[in-house]
Amino acid sequence: MSSSGPSTSSSSTRSGGEPSFSPHPPHLTYPGWVQSLARRIRALEPSCGPVRLVAVDGPAGSGKTTYADRLAAALGCQVVHSDDFPVPWEEGPGPWFAALEESVLRPLAAGRPGAYRRYDWARGAYAETVTVPVAPALVIEGVGTARRSAARLIAFTVWVEAPPDVRLRRVLRRDGPGLEQAWHAWFKAEQAWFAEDGTRERADLVHRT
Repeated sequence: MSSSGPSTSSSSTRSGGEPSFSPHPPHLTYPGWVQSLARRIRALEPSCGPVRLVAVDGPAGSGKTTYADRLAAALGCQVVHSDDFPVPWEEGPGPWFAALEESVLRPLAAGRPGAYRRYDWARGAYAETVTVPVAPALVIEGVGTARRSAARLIAFTVWVEAPPDVRLRRVLRRDGPGLEQAWHAWFKAEQAWFAEDGTRERADLVHRT
């Protein structure tokens, strides 16, 4: 499953409590708010070896890719998307992450570059090898990127969300009505995943689109 098939407000949940949120931080508009967030992230301690790892998570169709790309541009860093890996519909958000951890996160944690074969969803085959250099920051984006099991490696988590009807319209506009039933099943699977993982409750920032 890929995003072409199956893919702000302040929050301080690491110190406890429910995240607070607003459409954008007060008095900031893009690119102002994203530059402010980038400065905040640069001030953090590295989390994955020498890298500040930023996870942008949330349900499918919520706008994670757009958010991650804007943030990465402000940070001057690379983005690794869950859609760079094969994520089968029937497996849900859980298993795909092992490939990211093995090929990218573990090498970076050891101070070495990572690399992975990008999956081409249009062709249904692996494509080029993507190198992930050791850098001050890296953004990872997609359903399940901010999972509890990897929290020790993540410096900052952004949760992006939107109403279910909005998300469904977005994914069907992108992928076509023929996948509606598959998307309904995926929405249920990711909802169960997030509930068990407690992803939103652990986010440093919650953003509604």
